[in-house]
Amino acid sequence: MMRPIEFREDRCKGCALCMTVCPKEIITMSSRFNTSGYKVVEVRDEVVEECTSCAACALICPDYAISVWRKPAKDRKGEIADVHAG
Repeated sequence: MMRPIEFREDRCKGCALCMTVCPKEIITMSSRFNTSGYKVVEVRDEVVEECTSCAACALICPDYAISVWRKPAKDRKGEIADVHAG
């Protein structure tokens, strides 16, 4: 299964702005450093399913280091909804 959130560690400067806006508080500072010497953030595997894909972290990131994917919307029958239907 694809993770709903992905960090581009090469772009992250460890400013932690994303940590301040995550409603689930699952973004943490890792112990890793990127190639530029900055500590990078992460979402640990054991809590990644708590991500709501709200994208607040991606919106606040000044370095465009975060990508967020949402699951397709489903209709009342549980089928993937056609969002383009008029």
